[in-house]
Amino acid sequence: MKNLVLFLLGLSAQLCFGQANRFIYQVTMKPDSANPNDVRTENAYLDVSGQKSVFYSEKSMKRDSIFSRARQTGSFNFDRNQMQSLRSSIDYTIEKDLKTGVKTFKSRIGRDQYSYEEDRAIDWKITPETLKIGDYKTQKAEAEFAGRKWYAWFITDMPIQDGPYKFSGLPGLIAKVEDAAGDYSFDLKEAKKIAEIQNPDSRGTVIKVKRKDYEKQNEAFRKDPASFFAAQMSSGRGGFGGETRGGGMRTPDPNRRKQMEERLKEEIRKSNNPIELK
Repeated sequence: MKNLVLFLLGLSAQLCFGQANRFIYQVTMKPDSANPNDVRTENAYLDVSGQKSVFYSEKSMKRDSIFSRARQTGSFNFDRNQMQSLRSSIDYTIEKDLKTGVKTFKSRIGRDQYSYEEDRAIDWKITPETLKIGDYKTQKAEAEFAGRKWYAWFITDMPIQDGPYKFSGLPGLIAKVEDAAGDYSFDLKEAKKIAEIQNPDSRGTVIKVKRKDYEKQNEAFRKDPASFFAAQMSSGRGGFGGETRGGGMRTPDPNRRKQMEERLKEEIRKSNNPIELK
């Protein structure tokens, strides 16, 4: 918190020169409504520069870095334990145009990368309630969004109208935001200067769709993930147990495919409490 305080003291001057800044949030999630003791915590970055920001997982950035080095060296002999530890529950990236207010959500469904522009506004109601977070005074705001009621605390003297996930539009940087059920929370822990905003690796063509179409695709995938991968196998994009090598497709191992399919079904079963309920 001391580092955060020192950073924020000089932030206003830095913004005048258009420097990039990274705000590190601790994200706490309860993805399984049937098991409230399954609490997952990891860090996410909000990179801000000028009129643009990007919100993404710290683990995803580290995985991207490993894949990038592998492509450069041609060596794909990964440490499986390391890669497993870098699997993230924050499987999305959100880019914001802070000038126009456009928010672009990106995430994978199966092997395909999708994106859509958020078409719902967040109607904040600012309350007189204040809270001291570290050495900073924050003010409370409330909003209904995507099926949840959210409480946010923003730093009143911070000239950044942004925050984690899709949250923005308050007169100050959001230091904390949580839903009323206590299933999701984002807490600002650290801030620092960076050379430039990072652009998480999309790895392949991004399919642009409407939000409703994305939700339909995601729902269909969750109901029958194997059919998605089967279709992607036939189109040469990879699937259960198959990998593209040298422009061709390696024959999938039936046992590995079955194991991966069962694991995915179990993960989907335990991910029944999404951050957006509707």
